[in-house]
Amino acid sequence: MAGRLIYLIGPSGSGKDSLLDAAREQLTARGCRIARRVITRSAEAMGEAALAVSAAQFEQMRGDGAFALHWQANGLHYGIPRVIDQWLGEGHDVLVNGSRGYLNTARQRYPNLQVVLLSVEQDILRQRLLARGRESQEEVEARLARNARFASEAREADPGLLVLDNSGPLADTVSRLLAHLERPCN
Repeated sequence: MAGRLIYLIGPSGSGKDSLLDAAREQLTARGCRIARRVITRSAEAMGEAALAVSAAQFEQMRGDGAFALHWQANGLHYGIPRVIDQWLGEGHDVLVNGSRGYLNTARQRYPNLQVVLLSVEQDILRQRLLARGRESQEEVEARLARNARFASEAREADPGLLVLDNSGPLADTVSRLLAHLERPCN
């Protein structure tokens, strides 16, 4: 029996990396594999357990067929290693930190993927984004508006979508994720 691909998405600042870090041990104990992304960003700038590569290295890897999924967002390239296909074939559930913009393409390749949308209240997200200091107030507000539109469209397009609110304690979000993964998808 093939495993499930669990495709985690959410806006920047929603806490995807924190959720993965907090749930990693329990997910691994359940046999769920967490894919390590490859990103064209310096290791020092990483907020996640990803592999940092240069743009040239990324293109070489992509050309060699190293990725099951890959996309570009915010001036960076992201790749999910092809090993996920082996893990799925062995019956493991596989969780990937995906991209909202790449969701339709990912669905074409993995029609039965389970989407988990990590959300956070707008005021909390605004505070998190402003605290990072990477964007102006205007850019943050534009990001929040895009996020609200995406969340609404995603709920309409996918009735099986799991929405996890990460506005409260991270331990609560981890518990809800683990409880959901105990149930069969689709």
